[in-house]
Amino acid sequence: MGRALVLGLALMLPAALPAQSADARIRTQRDELERIRRERADLERRMANLQGDVHDLAEELINLDRQRVATERMLATLDRQMASINGVVQETTDRMTTAEGELAQRRATLQRRLVEIYKRGPLYSAEAMLTARSFGELVARYKYLHEIAVHDRSLVKRLETMRDDISRQRTELVKLRDAVAENRGDKLREEERLASLKRQRASSLQQARRSTQQIQQRLAEIRQSESRLGNVIASIEAERMRTVAARPNAPRALSTLKTADAGRLDWPVDGPLLYRFGRVINPNNTTTRWNGMGIAAPVGTPVRTVAPGTVVSVGQLGTYGLTVILQHGEGDYSIYASLQGASVRSGTTVRKGDTIGTVGVSDPDLKPHLHFEMRPKGRAVDPESWLRGSR
Repeated sequence: MGRALVLGLALMLPAALPAQSADARIRTQRDELERIRRERADLERRMANLQGDVHDLAEELINLDRQRVATERMLATLDRQMASINGVVQETTDRMTTAEGELAQRRATLQRRLVEIYKRGPLYSAEAMLTARSFGELVARYKYLHEIAVHDRSLVKRLETMRDDISRQRTELVKLRDAVAENRGDKLREEERLASLKRQRASSLQQARRSTQQIQQRLAEIRQSESRLGNVIASIEAERMRTVAARPNAPRALSTLKTADAGRLDWPVDGPLLYRFGRVINPNNTTTRWNGMGIAAPVGTPVRTVAPGTVVSVGQLGTYGLTVILQHGEGDYSIYASLQGASVRSGTTVRKGDTIGTVGVSDPDLKPHLHFEMRPKGRAVDPESWLRGSR
């Protein structure tokens, strides 16, 4: 009877519980994956905004690097999640194997009990009770038969519980295997995304280098053109001074530009400013110094003189494009560049407001505009300070 009780208690021990800590790790890692995905989605939105605007290529590279780091973190998290899932799969498989082995043993035990009951017949219990030689033996036999009945019921219940546990563990195993497949798919997609980000970064680096080279070349061309313009004006001014020296008694030609004209001259064309006089920091962190200002206007817009003068130069001048230079006297000049065409020739005398040409395009990176400079005494100053209604 004592052995039957011990056996009954052993049969009623619960099966091993699922690894809650592993499940918690998987949930934590999935939460981390979602957080990283949101972070990367925000970076991708910023990247789209960058690509839609004029921007610094270095900023785009920084964004790509951040996306790459986020994707690498996601891959690391997926690896940890895969390890956790595989651990739970192994634990579940071990539990199911143990449960199936125990179930087989319990079924064999129950089958032997059923065979014994069948052999003894349905009246065995009554016969055992009636053949007792004393009341004490009757009580003892009753207790023993009761223990056997309890043991048999416990064995049947344990079989049912184990069968349900195995079914549940099989369902859990299927889910875990689906999670493994999903994890592998996620990892494959993230690896492809990482490779794409690396290719995109390499392309952006190449574009940045190419853009930097083009900009440096363009800046060198602008500086060369400014030097040429300065040489042209210096040559004109030297010729003027030689003429003055050769005719010391000739009447002195006064400048048509007066100090009182500052802030009162009409604009050579009407339109918004593309750039102003002085140093400008470009979106790619390079610096351009403009000796004049750019006034946007449609191609073909007439360009008017801001003061009377004499045309001393008409022609192509590097990045300035087609350029007209007016001499106003006493070393004062105004310059009209980026023209489509010129309607005056060198030596022509013009009045204030006369048309000397039309707006064109000299820089493919800029809208059609007039490049306008003021050079009193041959020195470039802010032309906007001479025009009325400065913007």
